Amino acid sequence: MSSAKRNKKTGSDRVIAVNRKARHEYQVEKTYEAGLALQGWEVKSLRAGKAQIVDAYVTIRNGEAWMLGGNIPPLPSASTHVETDPQRTRKLLLHRSEIDSLIGATERRGYTLIPLRLYWERGRAKLEIGLAKGKKLHDKRAAEKERDWQRQKRRILKEHA
Repeated sequence: MSSAKRNKKTGSDRVIAVNRKARHEYQVEKTYEAGLALQGWEVKSLRAGKAQIVDAYVTIRNGEAWMLGGNIPPLPSASTHVETDPQRTRKLLLHRSEIDSLIGATERRGYTLIPLRLYWERGRAKLEIGLAKGKKLHDKRAAEKERDWQRQKRRILKEHA
């Protein structure tokens, strides 16, 4: 096996953090890929796999996208002369046309922006953002019922095969 193939990361190695609760709480209509403006200590912490985006959300202020509530804790080896704030607001890097369409969707049509996944893409940290609407309780129940039925169906087919 060549060294290029050995060094290539698999899909699961690239993922830093996943917001599993998001797809349960929201109906995701469309996804966007955004870059993150990070400080050096944050990149090191992400490389170590230390990040949480469960309570995070995305907002648009003054024509710029920002992630609030994401937690990137500093490593114990972080420099003491740098002020580390794990909960700081981080700027998201999107194209102007994407930001304009997100502004229209969130302001006029009642959508919300939620972070779905934090991952590496060609050495850069990326955040997958979902344009979503909140699910009602009956929608959540229907989705859970459908998931249970699919699981049962697979089990029955497995037994009879």
